[in-house]
Amino acid sequence: MTTRIIIARHGNTFTKEQTPTRVGGRTDLPLVEEERGTLLGEYLADAGLIPQKIWAAPLKRTMQTAQLAVKAMGIGLPVEEDNSFREIDYGPDENKPEDEVIARIGQEAIDKWNKEAIVPEGWKVDVPGTIDTWLKFGEKIARDYTDKNILVVSSNGIIRFAPYLTGDFKKFSAEHDIKVGTGCVCIFEKETPDSPWVCTVWNLKPKDYFKNK
Repeated sequence: MTTRIIIARHGNTFTKEQTPTRVGGRTDLPLVEEERGTLLGEYLADAGLIPQKIWAAPLKRTMQTAQLAVKAMGIGLPVEEDNSFREIDYGPDENKPEDEVIARIGQEAIDKWNKEAIVPEGWKVDVPGTIDTWLKFGEKIARDYTDKNILVVSSNGIIRFAPYLTGDFKKFSAEHDIKVGTGCVCIFEKETPDSPWVCTVWNLKPKDYFKNK
């Protein structure tokens, strides 16, 4: 009996020709491609991980990714919006190119954010609240969705706090790159309602999954 929380980051919001920016919760961009959302669904179907419930942040990029995955899986499951998984607010750096962000806060601040989820000055992130959201979500899934697969589609800033589910974020962040790529998948599992959540997949590219089969 295995209960799973499957977490996916949305697909690309910039083409190769465009300069990417820090897209936060106040910037609602659509996807520029369908490949990553479709591959997400194909991966879940091929790996026997069809979800019984799907939530996504109420933004175009997250909802579209989830809907593309549903289409690729060939299931009629609705995608429910959940504002708890809405991307963080990058404050003065919202929608700014990375060179401007680094110029304002420095590379060291970016590195600490990417390695330890330490929030740079000026970004509007409720860290205790975000951690609590993941912990309470984990409790809810363990209680109400035992032996089911649950899919959440969110964004990089929010997903990096998901490893708090394991109970040892410091150890996890020391062993993994907590920055999750676009379209990538993370999976947390537990065998019984009382057993701890264990991360069995982190930052997996569905394209690599099929390439390595």
